[in-house]
Amino acid sequence: MVTLLDGKLLSKKVQNEIADKIEKLKVKHNKVPGLAVVLVGNDPASMAYVGRKEKMAGNIGMYSRQIQLPETTSQVELLEIINKLNNDKEIHAILVQLPLPKHINTDKVLMTIDPEKDVDGFHPVNMGKLLSGLEPAAIPCTPLGVIKLLEDYNIELKGKNAVVIGRSNIVGKPVSILLLSRHATVTICHSRTQNIDKICQNADIIVVAIGKEKYLKKEWVKPGAVIIDVGINRSEETGKLVGDVDFDGVKDLCSFITPVPKGVGPMTIAMLLSNTLKLFEKTL
Repeated sequence: MVTLLDGKLLSKKVQNEIADKIEKLKVKHNKVPGLAVVLVGNDPASMAYVGRKEKMAGNIGMYSRQIQLPETTSQVELLEIINKLNNDKEIHAILVQLPLPKHINTDKVLMTIDPEKDVDGFHPVNMGKLLSGLEPAAIPCTPLGVIKLLEDYNIELKGKNAVVIGRSNIVGKPVSILLLSRHATVTICHSRTQNIDKICQNADIIVVAIGKEKYLKKEWVKPGAVIIDVGINRSEETGKLVGDVDFDGVKDLCSFITPVPKGVGPMTIAMLLSNTLKLFEKTL
């Protein structure tokens, strides 16, 4: 019988633990972690996501500052704001919501964030440390959430064949490194991989982050596999949120699977809050 990996439940547990730590640190140091979220434009999905982050940060006792900028904001203006946040002692963690408007160079923006305030772990310094086996200031939130979910359910990674579908800097590459560091044998697949179905059929663990509705089919999954669905898509048929996995087709084959929603999504926000606390603690 399949077990659902309940990211919503684990996320609440993590948030409660963070809230307890913040309360103790506030009593001891009279300070709380400060998170700044910068949003350029008015994309509805991004605005809703940023709103959830701000609400959760407030619920656990963090100081949260949301900076919403118009779509027409120039790159120079955005970099000036980031530099001010870099020097703001109330702010310990900076997140710039992606994607940015096309006229802004995302790489330049991410490189401007102080690596010690880079809550997403996307700065080249932090990504380089992660790749090198050194401890970065922060690990990308979604990959870290995936690992925490696997560990919470005592899913063995050592010696397992893990397939990651997707090679983005946000999920695919860092989650591959995290799996590799825990002694899994990792294969990275993408849109141009040949015989991807055959590769998946040999996998003990499959992480799907390719952004295509119902991409992973039941014929690709061997019995007992663990399926992590990172995708969030709006179904063209039903209008509901669905993942990158054909959930109904796959769920009776695998041993563990993340639902969409309430799987990886809540863990991403939980790890954002966890990273913020970690960055704060380093300043004390």
